[in-house]
Amino acid sequence: MNIFSKQSAEILLIIFFIITYFMSVLEKLEDWKGAIAYYKNHFKATILVKFIPLILVKIVIFEIVVLFLLGVGLYYLISESTLTIAIIGLELSAITLLMFLFGQRLVKDYPGAMNITVYFILNIIGIYLIT
Repeated sequence: MNIFSKQSAEILLIIFFIITYFMSVLEKLEDWKGAIAYYKNHFKATILVKFIPLILVKIVIFEIVVLFLLGVGLYYLISESTLTIAIIGLELSAITLLMFLFGQRLVKDYPGAMNITVYFILNIIGIYLIT
């Protein structure tokens, strides 16, 4: 007996990313000034340091869009077995993770880049499972 449906792995993976992006957005919005200070310090040796507030706004917008698409995609996956919105959400999530990876590699934070890679692999597995 399956708890969810034939797509248990896909559903659980989407829920994982919904939780991940929800917490990420919440943390940034709860302490906006702290987030800006953290990222300014993290990127202090790069040309991006001047653009951190703008970059952070764009990242939060991407995360909210991904969160919305994954939430709607999860609903349609469960209720109608429609995969299109979930796929788009996971694809945009992969693009977001690539942006994070670029930032981590730019500052030579290799352990941070490795952590992003784990999320990216899970993301690609999710796309593979759904398609």
